[in-house]
Amino acid sequence: MSIVIAGEIDFPPANRNEALAGAQSLIALALAEQGCRHYAWTFDPYDEGRVHVFEEWDTAEDLQVHFDGEAYHQMLAHLASFTILGADTRKYRVDLIEPVYGPDGKPASAFLTA
Repeated sequence: MSIVIAGEIDFPPANRNEALAGAQSLIALALAEQGCRHYAWTFDPYDEGRVHVFEEWDTAEDLQVHFDGEAYHQMLAHLASFTILGADTRKYRVDLIEPVYGPDGKPASAFLTA
């Protein structure tokens, strides 16, 4: 099982690039934490104020250690200094993981594992 965090954070367009650029060292800290598989924050190419968040954690316990840690709290303070207009982040518990492409090289929407 893994935990996925996915969402969006909206800033005034004039603040977005600086907010994300200044977060790079905090993102690197999160990536070094136990159980962090992915921690990617990216610009939305269609919305000048939006940042997309994608994280993957091995366990809920690893994610909780992150939430309780200094990097997370520093990130909250950093982002708040750039005027967050809105944020919608969601967590997903992933109980089954399969590749999109099967052995035949074709994408499959159906899960093959029962």
